[in-house]
Amino acid sequence: MSERANASVIPFKVEDEPEEAEQGSVQNPAERLQLSEAVRMAEAIIFASAEPVTEKQLTARLPDGVNIAAAMADLQEIYAKRGVNLVHVGDAWAFRTAGDLAFLMSRDSVQQRKLSRAALEVLAIIAYHQPVTRAEIEDIRGVETSKGTLDTLLETEWVRMRGRRRTPGRPVTYGTTDAFLDHFALEEIRDLPGMEELKGAGLLSTRMPSNFSMPVPPADPDALTEDEDALTDIDLEELGLLTPRVTED
Repeated sequence: MSERANASVIPFKVEDEPEEAEQGSVQNPAERLQLSEAVRMAEAIIFASAEPVTEKQLTARLPDGVNIAAAMADLQEIYAKRGVNLVHVGDAWAFRTAGDLAFLMSRDSVQQRKLSRAALEVLAIIAYHQPVTRAEIEDIRGVETSKGTLDTLLETEWVRMRGRRRTPGRPVTYGTTDAFLDHFALEEIRDLPGMEELKGAGLLSTRMPSNFSMPVPPADPDALTEDEDALTDIDLEELGLLTPRVTED
């Protein structure tokens, strides 16, 4: 027999399809290019903004059909090891100095007035118990809460009036803001430290009552509860948050 007859056929090995396809990643070169351009555009928008940019704002300004989640994941990865990181603040995105380089900014930072102990206590109660009324805050603290304390927290823009409780007198309910999350480097309100973390930091006594428990903040702090009404324009006028409309006689 000839050598050709004895030769064996060695088939080419077909490489398995990449696992990325299962994850729905972009495979089309044109789509990759579109995503890359969207990442650049998102970077420019967030960099130029003085405030964190929400995903809704990005959706409105980026081309139709762009996968916002994929674009932000790529951009976050790009900045992960840089001096400036892309961070998620609530439902918004912002560039912030990397945590390990914060000491470099200490000389240039604006020295803010420290909150009083009463203001810190009220802020903590609002953060963990929101939505909460002034009367409920006083019940938890066991002492009266002055209007000035709440006004101070409202001025910092860490606390906001979010609605009215459906009870006699319709008291105002308070909650935290995205500025609160941004200042304390929290992605969402449920990232607040729990009981064990507070004990470890020395902020809670190790000998707590057996029935003591930490409240769990709501998953969506913007959603109104069943016993809460949204603030109307009339409410805002009464609270001094909206200029009264002038009507002609």
